[in-house]
Formats: sequence, C-alpha cells, structure tokens
Amino acid sequence: MSTLRTIYTDEVVPALQQRFGYKSPMQLPKLQHITLNMGVGEAVQTPKLLENAVEELSLIAGQRAMVTRAKKSIANFKIRDGMPIGCKVTLRRNRMHEFYNKLVNVVIPQIRDFRGVSPNAFDGRGNYSLGLQELIIFPEIDYDKVSEVRGLNISIVTTAKTDEEGREFLKMMGMPFRE
Repeated sequence: MSTLRTIYTDEVVPALQQRFGYKSPMQLPKLQHITLNMGVGEAVQTPKLLENAVEELSLIAGQRAMVTRAKKSIANFKIRDGMPIGCKVTLRRNRMHEFYNKLVNVVIPQIRDFRGVSPNAFDGRGNYSLGLQELIIFPEIDYDKVSEVRGLNISIVTTAKTDEEGREFLKMMGMPFRE
C-alpha cells in the first residue's frame, strides 16, 4: 500500500469528515485521475520535436503518451484539421498516486523561487490545474538530452463537489498552496 493511500486513510479522511460533516465515506473527495498535457506548436514545421515531446512525457508519466491532433484549421498558425500538435497522458490508480507523490514531494520543491502554487486555479468543481514552465525539474529527464525546454500542463481531477472541498483535500494530501 502506497504512503499516499496511508496518509489519506489515517489523516485526511477523519479531518475532512470533521470539517465538512460527511456522513458516508463515499462523500469524501478522492483523486479521480491526473492528465498531463503538452502542446508542441512547433511540430508543424519540425515533426521530430513531437517525437521528443512524446518520449519525454512518457518518461515522466511512466506510460506511453498519446499524440493529440488539431480539431480546427487555423490559417495564421499554418495548422490544418487533423495535424499532430501535442501529446497527453491520463494517469489512473497506482500510476496516478505515484505521480502525485513525486509531483508534491520531489518536483514542486525544485522549482526556482518557489513560494507555493496558486490556490485560485480551481475550475469551480474541485478540479485543479497547474502549469510547469520546464520539464527538466523531473528526475527522469536527462538535462543533456533535452533539445528544447518545454512546459507541461497538469490537471488533477477530484471527486470534490466545490473548490473549497478540493482545495482542502489537496492541501491535506500535501499540495503546497501559497498563503
């Protein structure tokens, strides 16, 4: 059993039940899935960049990344419908818990001038989004092999009904929010 799950059952469940007055354990917020998304707009001119991005995202996530394609044509950006323009991975169950643990305890503390993540990036339904400017803060990425510094969007989807519940849940699970 992972340490994250132990923290959840031993500390988070009783605290959330007391704070929000849940009667059933099924009402408690849980992590549903985590989506990692990387847009590679330069892939239109250089398809090799997309292959590198897929490989880097696969290393970070621990599972194969999927190529995303444009839904609409945009003439100004020279993008046609169906062109590959990014990649994504959806993590569930054990891989999700391992990634969340690594994100909170290893990756986020390595960000330069870090004062905490924004507590306002919730969507109104208890889900949280986070953007990272560079992938080289992940331990799996070899700094010497990186051809270009790319960013990454991370969406943490929870079963929380409100932002307040989601914020409290993620804070108890170790997310370092800015005060």
